[in-house]
Parts: sequence; structure tokens; C-alpha cells
Amino acid sequence: MDVLLKGLGIPESPRWHDGRLWFCNWVEQQVVAVDMDGDVETLPSPSEFLMGYSIDWLPDGTLLVTGDKVRSLRPDGSAVVHASQRANEIVVDGRGNVYLNGADFDFRGGEEPKPGYIKLLTPAGEVRQVAGDIQFPNGMVVTPDNRTLIISESFAGRLTAFDIAADGSLSGRRVFADGLGPDGICLDASGAVWVSTGGNEVVRVADGGEVLQRVTLGVDRAPFALALGGPEGRTLFVLTAEWRAADGMANLKRLAGSERTGEILTMEVDVPAATHS
Repeated sequence: MDVLLKGLGIPESPRWHDGRLWFCNWVEQQVVAVDMDGDVETLPSPSEFLMGYSIDWLPDGTLLVTGDKVRSLRPDGSAVVHASQRANEIVVDGRGNVYLNGADFDFRGGEEPKPGYIKLLTPAGEVRQVAGDIQFPNGMVVTPDNRTLIISESFAGRLTAFDIAADGSLSGRRVFADGLGPDGICLDASGAVWVSTGGNEVVRVADGGEVLQRVTLGVDRAPFALALGGPEGRTLFVLTAEWRAADGMANLKRLAGSERTGEILTMEVDVPAATHS
């Protein structure tokens, strides 16, 4: 794999948008955009911008950032509260429905885990829970037909799929694939998902769990999130940082300190990104 960018904190939540890869540079509390030549733009971070976990765009082009609340982030660096809902990951469907997930316990502080949830934020501003008992909810994708949502249940080691109703509700819960170590995920045009295994590998899996492709990264190189993009949608972006398995949670303290081992790696793949009309 090629290195597009290095010297990052913990890169997360990659999204290909308007000809560039956008992501959250954790630790630095930044939203960053980088083009295929490695040219970087860092959005100004307002004082109230508390740890942007994940980003996505509304159909009208508004950039949303999760954290202690969901905020819209403006080009001048100002932020407006979009919803008073704490959230980890976010995904927006083609109808403008915003899906947010989270779990109400202090993961980094070592608190006993609690099951998480998925909540729906409608275009009208209503927030309601649409799924529960999620074992540490993480990356999510919505299929281009707006009929299926797939979420990473990191603590369960599986991808879980839901049917999406016309009003945005979720039902028909089922296992998409298991035996993984899922974090941030992305969907390709065939309906397969690129996902991490929990070690230093990423795989492309079909509905039902068949592994279609496997890519091994360097030793102690953990993939936090993936995205498909590039000019033809065939570039796989893998956001990584050094992670020593024997160190456990001490890795987070190390990465939150002075070490900047985060990188964005790229490789070309055969099946392009799923695209929403």
C-alpha cells in the first residue's frame, strides 16, 4: 500500500467528498481534507468543538460533526448545534435522515461496558432511538437504495444489518458477517463491505460472511477506518496508527501523547465505491 499522509494522531471517520478525502484527526481535534496529491486543508476548530468523532454531510451540503453534541461546522470555523445528542459515529442516508450511534459509558476511563444504541435524527429535527443492545456501536453505512443500514458491533466482532422503513425506522436485524474486529467500514458497488479483522488486516466481506479479499498491513499497524473514493471510486483508503496488542488500552494514552504514528494508506481495488443518487 502507498502512504498518502503521515504524522497524524488517530485518523478516523474517512469520507470521500467533493474530490477529496475528509477525516477526523483525533487528538488534534481537527477535521482535515486531503487530495490525491497529498495537499492538506485543515478546517478551523472552534472552542466548542469537543473531539470530533465522526463526520458526514446532509444533502444540502451541511457538514455535521459528532461529539458531545451534533454540530454543523462552517468553513469559517464557527459551529452551530444541530442536535443536543451525544454521538460516536454518524451516517446520512439519501433522504436526509441522520443515523447516530453511541454507548453511555466511559470507554477510555475503563468503565464497565453498557449496550449501545442507534438513534435517528429526522430532517424535521426529531430524535428517537431505532435500535438498542448494540455491542459497542461503531462505523455505519447505508446502501444506495436507502433500504439497509449496516453497523459495526465492535465488542461482538460482527457486522449487523437492519432494514430501513420509509419513516427511517429499523427492523429485520440480522448478522451480515461475524468473526471480525470491525471499526470504521465502507461499502462497495457490489454490496460487499471493507472491514478490519481486529488485527493488522482488512478484508472485503459479502453478506453472509464470505471473505472475498484480504489485505495485510505492517506489524503493529491497526486499521481504524476505511473509505472508498478517488477519481473513479476505486481507491481504498485505510486509516491506521501503530497499535501494540500487548499494551491494551495503554495504546490510547500513548497515541494521545506525543506520538504521531497515524497514517493514511491507499491501494487500488477492482470494485468501486457504492454511490448514492
